[in-house]
Amino acid sequence: MAGTRSPLIDAVTYYRDLGVRELWIAESQAAAPPPTAVAAAPPPIAVAAPQPVAVAVAVEPAPPATAPLPTLGELAALVAGCRRCGLCETRTQTVFADGPIRARIFFLGEAPGADEDAQGIPFVGKAGQLLTKMIENGMGIPRRDVYIANVLKCRPPGNRNPEPAEIEQCRGYLERQIELVAPDAIVALGNFAARFLLGTEEGIMRLRGRWGSYRGIPVMPTFHPSFLLRSPEKKKEAWSDLLEVMKKVGLPLPTAAPRAPRETAEPE
Repeated sequence: MAGTRSPLIDAVTYYRDLGVRELWIAESQAAAPPPTAVAAAPPPIAVAAPQPVAVAVAVEPAPPATAPLPTLGELAALVAGCRRCGLCETRTQTVFADGPIRARIFFLGEAPGADEDAQGIPFVGKAGQLLTKMIENGMGIPRRDVYIANVLKCRPPGNRNPEPAEIEQCRGYLERQIELVAPDAIVALGNFAARFLLGTEEGIMRLRGRWGSYRGIPVMPTFHPSFLLRSPEKKKEAWSDLLEVMKKVGLPLPTAAPRAPRETAEPE
């Protein structure tokens, strides 16, 4: 009958409106009359405009927390077994540090001497005895209340100067020591300690008495006690530097300057 549309055409039109572009119809079904379900077109379905589809994305799990950094005790054990440089072949033992964690003042020297190598404690030789007097008799602080360490943890043969490669091998140990102690101030004793902390090539004669900084910690460079044993006239300047350290950390100043020790000896 003229004007009458085929149910198949209605069905195709319906699917086309839904966005279907291809319909696969079996040959046997194409020849047969369309089933009643197809002839009676389903009611119109409201189709919303295409919207962005939220896709579940697998998120990489957060990496596991890094292993905790070693404590001072664990660090000392690592140093004791260290074989990073040739000094391990000539040392008697390593010399890690002396003093409590969280000490307010950190004294840093350059390297152990013969007495330190024998005892495993920094600054126990003639220069160390002078340093103890500077701390206890001068500053009025028990030595046990300050932290004392060296740039190198092993004695260089013949007490020679530390070599750059040796300093670099010990760098991580010292950096972690300072981080753990977190002192209020560091006293750099001599050239090597001052240069390590301040990243400069200037000598101690120019640096002493001038505040510097290491990772936000105030640094006071001053003379090494072994130098003071050779040049006792410089003790007054060293004492002036220690007074500045006491002011910086808020320690009470002595009412009178201490009498300089008279002993002389060979440096560490």
